[in-house]
Amino acid sequence: MPAERIAENLAFINWTVVTGLAVGAFGAVAIGRLRTQATKGFLAFTAGCVVLVGLLAIASDLGLPATVSTSPVPEQAMFDVPRRVALVAFVVLAAIATVQLARGRRATASLVGGVVAGAAVLVLGAFAWGGGALGGIPLVVQLAVLAAATGGVFAAMILGHWYLVTPKLPEGPLVLFARLLLAVVSLQLVLFVAWAATNAGPGASAGGPFAVLVGPWALFVWLRLLVGLVFPLVVSWAAVQTARTRSMESATGLLYIDVGAVAAGTILAAGLYFGAGLLV
Repeated sequence: MPAERIAENLAFINWTVVTGLAVGAFGAVAIGRLRTQATKGFLAFTAGCVVLVGLLAIASDLGLPATVSTSPVPEQAMFDVPRRVALVAFVVLAAIATVQLARGRRATASLVGGVVAGAAVLVLGAFAWGGGALGGIPLVVQLAVLAAATGGVFAAMILGHWYLVTPKLPEGPLVLFARLLLAVVSLQLVLFVAWAATNAGPGASAGGPFAVLVGPWALFVWLRLLVGLVFPLVVSWAAVQTARTRSMESATGLLYIDVGAVAAGTILAAGLYFGAGLLV
């Protein structure tokens, strides 16, 4: 039954993954351009990837069913059009930033505008599926950290490759990206404990604290914790240490592993929310 419920809501899970990847990776590009010495090649390439993934996110959004199937998650259609407008604006601004970065420009306006548009997409999505302010605000936090983790690890992995072809690139950008990723995954783990302790989510049972760890969805909750949070936390810490010592090949390999683990965690978190109404 739990697996079937997750499968029935794959469209919403897919939206969460591709939209989060695009928004989070673009945020990493903005940080890389405004706060580090990352090369214009890396920045433009990653921004170009954001545009492609953003187009997939638009297609995913347009293909969403009218309701969240067999799930306690509410659906408020009034947010659909504003969310899609914000998503299109995000992709357009990302495309403009890609061209500007490729030409060596600072692209501050398009980067900041793209980050704001991306944040608006997540907020509107959260209020569409959160059931108003009471459920929407926690879901905003959840979608934001999922985007930061999914897009951040993707951008960090790409940056790791740049060191293989640009040996003189200072280690500062990758160290910063790895540290930010470690901080985001740590925050996710803290939120997991908070969500589980308070039975957060529209589908949470009336049981006591941490009831989700033993309920019918326990297998997926434990997978979210161990595979999607604890394991990436360890790998992210190792990536920080190897990047600090300029072991860039090792750091890149670790980030490759991290991409898979973080993506799996995002899929599990989205599946548990849209399938069972659980925030974890």
